Amino acid sequence: MIAVTGGAGFIGSGIIWELNRIGLTDILVPEEMDRLGVEKKANLRNLKINRLIDHYEFLKGFENGDFNLDCIFHLGACSATTETDRNYIMATNYEYTRRLASIATEKGVRLIYASSAATYGDGSKGFSDQESLLKNFTPMNYYGESKHLFDLWALENGLFKEIVGLKYFNVYGPNEYHKGDMRSFIIRAFELIGDTGGLRLFKSENPDYSDGGQKRDFIYLKDAVDITMFFYDHPSIGGIYNAGTGMARTWNDLALAIFDALKKEAKINYIPLPDVLKDQYQYYTEADISKLEKAGYGGCNYTLEDGVADYITGYLNSNRRLIP
Repeated sequence: MIAVTGGAGFIGSGIIWELNRIGLTDILVPEEMDRLGVEKKANLRNLKINRLIDHYEFLKGFENGDFNLDCIFHLGACSATTETDRNYIMATNYEYTRRLASIATEKGVRLIYASSAATYGDGSKGFSDQESLLKNFTPMNYYGESKHLFDLWALENGLFKEIVGLKYFNVYGPNEYHKGDMRSFIIRAFELIGDTGGLRLFKSENPDYSDGGQKRDFIYLKDAVDITMFFYDHPSIGGIYNAGTGMARTWNDLALAIFDALKKEAKINYIPLPDVLKDQYQYYTEADISKLEKAGYGGCNYTLEDGVADYITGYLNSNRRLIP
């Protein structure tokens, strides 16, 4: 049996889709049931699983030996970078993960968990995933802090010999429909272009970057899943790894890819950066994937343009989810 915590969520449902594709269906899905909305449940509609279970009930059962697990993909978390309730986000992202990791290592069960590129803070200290550099980073919000603290705890307790943490960069793709303000720019732009014919990008307040010239490492969901499954297929590898393309692209590049996929003329309006974001805005992110490549991963399958086109033409235009 395999457990995918947060399996009704964005990356979690993508993992289950891939597990199903390779013939695995004995899957337990621990979720925060009181926050499981209709759209999130819909992500599981066409996927094959054993059962959906409350995440704390799962933790108790796992500790008691109720489940014979081969591997745990731990994707369950509060993923809102704007969350202001530190107690909630620490309980959900740090305390829960620490307890889960303790039980998993004690029982010898493979654990692959989601860290985040948000742990790198403003990026001024780089984006290296070498464990020896973990203490150098200062996250800019509670979400990043909660992920970073667990990474440090795992390091201090020597767990990276056995477990894998993945620092996902800017993931976009199908099954993100439930995420509200945390949905990727692509789906929000798709809707805005449909309503107004154009889209908006933030102006730059950094002289090193033009308006819309701020850069991100955008990675398509199918590539994020592919990286994750690489570590499932290679159970002897432990450590923390970046999950990105290794190639930063501008917001202008992304906008043009969206218009191109929609076969529409580009119309971009640049708007001021909101005050609430000014102190935590990242002007540049790019995954250092040298460690991932050294581990044997062959590289992502989708360019930015390919991923955007697949998402828009294959899913958003036809209102499909990950599994048709």
